[in-house]
Amino acid sequence: MLVLGIESSCDETAAAVVEDGTRVLSSEVASQAAVHRPYGGVVPELACRNHVRAIVPVVRAALENAGLGDRAPDAVAATQGPGLVGALLVGFSFAKSYAHAKGIPWAGVNHLMGHIHAVFLAPDPPEFPFTALVASGGHTAVYTVVSHLETRCLGQTLDDAAGEAYDKVAKVLGLGYPGGQVIDTLARQGDPGKIPFPRIWLDRDAYDFSFSGIKTAVARHVARNPDTFREETADIAAGFQAAVVEVLAEKTVRAARETGTGRIVLVGGVAANSGLRAAVAARGERMGIRVWAPPVALCGDNAAMIAAAGYHRLAAGERDGLALDVFSKIPDKGVAGLGGRM
Repeated sequence: MLVLGIESSCDETAAAVVEDGTRVLSSEVASQAAVHRPYGGVVPELACRNHVRAIVPVVRAALENAGLGDRAPDAVAATQGPGLVGALLVGFSFAKSYAHAKGIPWAGVNHLMGHIHAVFLAPDPPEFPFTALVASGGHTAVYTVVSHLETRCLGQTLDDAAGEAYDKVAKVLGLGYPGGQVIDTLARQGDPGKIPFPRIWLDRDAYDFSFSGIKTAVARHVARNPDTFREETADIAAGFQAAVVEVLAEKTVRAARETGTGRIVLVGGVAANSGLRAAVAARGERMGIRVWAPPVALCGDNAAMIAAAGYHRLAAGERDGLALDVFSKIPDKGVAGLGGRM
C-alpha cells in the first residue's frame, strides 16, 4: 500500500510517500526556520500563511519523486494533532480534499504516534512491546508501546517540553532559533561540571518531567553575570544539557526496566541530540537494555513518519470521514494513549 503522508503541525510543511509503512519512496520538508528565527520562536499566523504557500508544491514534489506523477497513491494520512490548530488545518484540509477528489481512503494520525513510527522506517526496528521517549519542542513523554495502534502513557512533562527548554535557553544565550542543534554542538565544547544546574526530578518514582526550572536557572545565571556569561557560553550549554539529559535518560531507562519491555526507542526532535543518545545508550548497556533511534533526518517533523503510522490504521480497516477535525492537545494520559482515532 502506497500512502501519501502530510504533516503541518507546526512550522514544517511536509509530504512523503511510504510503501507498506516501512519503505520511504519520497520525503519532502519545507522548513520555516528562517521565517521564525527573528522572533526566537514560531509565530502561529506566519506558520499558517507559509503552510498555505507550500502545501501544493511540497505534495507535488513528493508524488513526483516517488514516481507517481499524476497517479494517486492508495491512501492518504495526515497529522490530526496535537499542534497549532491553524497550521494543522492547512495540511489536514488538503488531505481530506485530495482523498475525496481521488476517491481513496484517508486517516488522521496522532503526531506523536507518527514520531514513534519513525523508528520503523529504519533497518532492524524493535519488536513490541518497547518503551518510547517522545521528546520534541512541544512534547516530552514516556510511553509503553504495545502495538502499532496501542500505547500507554507512563508520564509526561508538567510544564515546558525538553525541546522548548532548549529553544528558550538558546534565546537567553543569544544563539538564535532553533536552539537544539546549536546547544548540542556547544555542549561538546564545554565543561558540564563548571556551571552545574539543578536536576528537576519531581517524584523520583514517577515518570513525569519538568523543564521550566532549568530554563529559569539558566536565565538567572545569565542575569547575574551580564558581563561574563558570553565567555562561558559553552560551559552553560554543557551544564544545561547535562541536567536535561540526565533526567530524561534516568527516567526512560528506569521505565524500560520496571515495565519489563527491555527495549527503548528515542524519537522526536530531541532524539537527534548526541548527548541524549549517548547517555541512554550507556545506561541501557549497563542494564542489558537495547536502544533504538531513527536517523537524525527522521527525528524532526516529517511526513514519512505520518504515512508510516497512517498505514497501520488503514491496514487495520480504519477510515475517517470528512467531518473529522483537528485537535491541539492530547487527551489526559489516564484517558487515552496515542493509537486509533482521537
